[in-house]
Amino acid sequence: MNFILIAVIVLGAIALIAALVLYVCSKRFAVYEDPRIAQVNELLPGANCGGCGFAGCGGMADALVKGADAGSLDGLNCPVGGSEVMSKVADLLGMAIANGEPKVAVVRCNGSCVHRPKIAVYGGMRSCAAMNACGAGETGCGYGCLGCGDCVQACQFDAIHLNPETGLPEVDDDKCTACGACTKACPRGIIELRKKGPKNRRVFVSCVNKDKGAISRKSCEVSCIGCGKCVRECKFEAITLGQNLSYIDADKCRLCRKCVEACPTHAIRAVNFPAPKPAEPKPAVEGKEETA
Repeated sequence: MNFILIAVIVLGAIALIAALVLYVCSKRFAVYEDPRIAQVNELLPGANCGGCGFAGCGGMADALVKGADAGSLDGLNCPVGGSEVMSKVADLLGMAIANGEPKVAVVRCNGSCVHRPKIAVYGGMRSCAAMNACGAGETGCGYGCLGCGDCVQACQFDAIHLNPETGLPEVDDDKCTACGACTKACPRGIIELRKKGPKNRRVFVSCVNKDKGAISRKSCEVSCIGCGKCVRECKFEAITLGQNLSYIDADKCRLCRKCVEACPTHAIRAVNFPAPKPAEPKPAVEGKEETA
């Protein structure tokens, strides 16, 4: 009986000493976490998409609190939550934040099955990354969409799908959060985040082919040929030409669409504009005789 009692006493003493050691260690090596981080994290959408530039919402919350302590939240934005969430975060942290113009993903490739016919058959893994690593893909254009849907799989918001008729990805403006996951998934960089524009209207060059005009036109009927007609037509200096490819600056573009009319290959797209009204027939002049 004495042995059992001694064993209980010894075990109790060891447990007490271990508890004291753990208590001292917890106080000595405790890592302080600002309670505002958890509060900000609760306001964030919890998508953990990485569109903000951090690994997840927890990293974004930590950066926002540190930015508030430094006196500025510039450059920090949650594309999923948008201005509504960022305004709540700014109110919580007692900061003012500039609401950036909303963006949306755009697919800068117009080479559908009709305009860019297949010249080869790919029999490997159906992945854009794998196909791109093997070469030009199934068409003659080494810059355009590969059509395997890596961007579709990367999107957590069901905002992008492949059109079965054209073989190209299409973005749903209402669902797109501009998280940038699709832009990172595309091995050829044909998906770009651009400003939505007033009334969701925007103009952009739907091509990334940097080959010379004759070569790019041979592989795709609607590719940019670098002729520079759009550059000369634009009065706002919104279009630049480099490496045989035109690019429209969304900050300078005034959506006049003159470049769209000037492009000989129809490589420039105007999105969400009303359809042009049909030209009214000119009234016939009375008394005018028809000449043979």
